[in-house]
Amino acid sequence: MANITPSLEKMQRGAESTVRQAGPWVVKLARAGYAAKGIVYIVIGVLALQAAFTSGGKTTNSQGALAAIVHQPFGQFLLGIVAVGLAGYALWRFVEAGLDAENKGADAKGIATRVGYLLSGGAYAVLAYTAYQLITGAPSSKGNTGTQDWTARLLAIPMGQELVGLIGLVVIGLGIAQIVRGYKSNFSKRLALNEIPGAYRNWAVTSGRLGYIARGIVFVIIGGFIVEAAMHSNPKQAKGLGSALDLLANQPYGPLLLGIVAAGLVAYGIFMFVEARYRRLTI
Repeated sequence: MANITPSLEKMQRGAESTVRQAGPWVVKLARAGYAAKGIVYIVIGVLALQAAFTSGGKTTNSQGALAAIVHQPFGQFLLGIVAVGLAGYALWRFVEAGLDAENKGADAKGIATRVGYLLSGGAYAVLAYTAYQLITGAPSSKGNTGTQDWTARLLAIPMGQELVGLIGLVVIGLGIAQIVRGYKSNFSKRLALNEIPGAYRNWAVTSGRLGYIARGIVFVIIGGFIVEAAMHSNPKQAKGLGSALDLLANQPYGPLLLGIVAAGLVAYGIFMFVEARYRRLTI
């Protein structure tokens, strides 16, 4: 064991050194990743806006947005670019988690944040792979299948019902945190605001505020679905982004509610382009 630990530490230092040497390329991939993420959210928001106010459009999730892209003229080429960007974003999340690129620290809060980065990286790596499957014509999961699959697996293990419930509460907490972040606009601390032309600075921050609030609302609803699945031990009640938008559409004044949140998701996508250009990224 004594020989293994130094070897692991040496490997870790070597990996960190390699990533830092490739820092400029990692940062470029990260910026491409923020832009790709923005495209996905804009597509989701535009489709939901159409569903709210016209006979066209539909409520969908990230996978549905990728499918919408691939069916456009030159769709495979466009989706290929998005896939590379999503892979770059996943890589950046892994770097944030492993190297603490944003100086979150090693206390409980910092570790929790970095674990969140790790999970986010995994989710976007899966999304990049989904894009690859769509480009190559390979079958991929649709709708809520992925969410329901992992929920079913967790419910089948000891204490699984409690674990799923905890995950749902965490997602709700993340949603509330996003709403607060949007309200306080503290996300702007990560931006090089002095580099944004004055005429667009308020517009950039406003897009972030609206976007984070809308995304937070969706997260709260998704977390509620997961908690409900835990309470009834029924994985089919665990649903994702598309179903969250459907829920809004089916409420009193549903088209208006859906339209407001959809516009917020478009704003979030626009803000991702702001982050792609002006976010401070260092390794």
